[in-house]
Amino acid sequence: MTNPTTHPHNEITVDSVIVAVDGSPASDNAVRWAANTAAKRDIPLRLAASYTIPQFLYAEGIVPPKELLDDLQRDTMEKIDAARELALGIAPDIEIGHTVVEGSPIDMLLEFSQDASMIVMGSRGLGGLSGMVLGSVSSAVVSHASCPVVVVREDNNVTEETKYGPVVVGIDGSGVSQRAAEVAFAEASARGAELIAVHTWMDAPIQGPGAGYAITEDYWYAMQQGQEDKLNKYLAELEERYSEVKVRKVITRDRPVRALAEAAKGAQLLITGSHGRGGFKGMLLGSTSRALLQSAPCPMMVVRPNR
Repeated sequence: MTNPTTHPHNEITVDSVIVAVDGSPASDNAVRWAANTAAKRDIPLRLAASYTIPQFLYAEGIVPPKELLDDLQRDTMEKIDAARELALGIAPDIEIGHTVVEGSPIDMLLEFSQDASMIVMGSRGLGGLSGMVLGSVSSAVVSHASCPVVVVREDNNVTEETKYGPVVVGIDGSGVSQRAAEVAFAEASARGAELIAVHTWMDAPIQGPGAGYAITEDYWYAMQQGQEDKLNKYLAELEERYSEVKVRKVITRDRPVRALAEAAKGAQLLITGSHGRGGFKGMLLGSTSRALLQSAPCPMMVVRPNR
């Protein structure tokens, strides 16, 4: 990775919200959301942008003209300055730093993820992620970041209805799902929000009374009760640790995408784990994640396993 162009007083590394800035409407949404989150978490915000030299200038022996480099840096700093104004309009008292890098946005964001609380990126919605977080960049960052990554779609505007909405988390019983639950409780606590824990069991093995017998309502009731008991045990320690967080549990025979999208209506954040076993397996590579990234009615955070 090339050395970042920044200023000493802008150095923010540990425990901060990093937001990718590219000047697009989706990026602006991400900046607003990130500023609000930094304020609620009482941690700094870092605006991160990158630029690359046009490919035809990489040919051997060609030195990019200084004027071109100056123009690229100036354009990128204008985007940073505009993002800072946006952020201060949302949260006037937060500490804001910035980094401008010549080179790969993937390298930049993955490096920052080692110390950050989260990375926030904008998305146009249909057709993948836009600007500096286009396609392969977003996939790489979500798949390899060392911290949670939040994707804010262009149509995920924070409204008065969603500003104080709940935090929703998908629980599938895996280890990464436990990590997602821990992050979700911390987010709900920081935001003073209700937490909705969603568990689906459509894929649970059915051990009915035997071939040729109808599965009775009593059987479905017993299955539902069993799932409720499992979820209660799964969340018990976190509920005790975050006793101030109001928790609502949704247990349903449904597909994860539909159940989570439904629960996230009016939410301020949807949290899922990646590479878990069960309902959210292959998050961001499989159909569940792809569908949620395009259909979730609120910003979505992807949590990876602890390393």
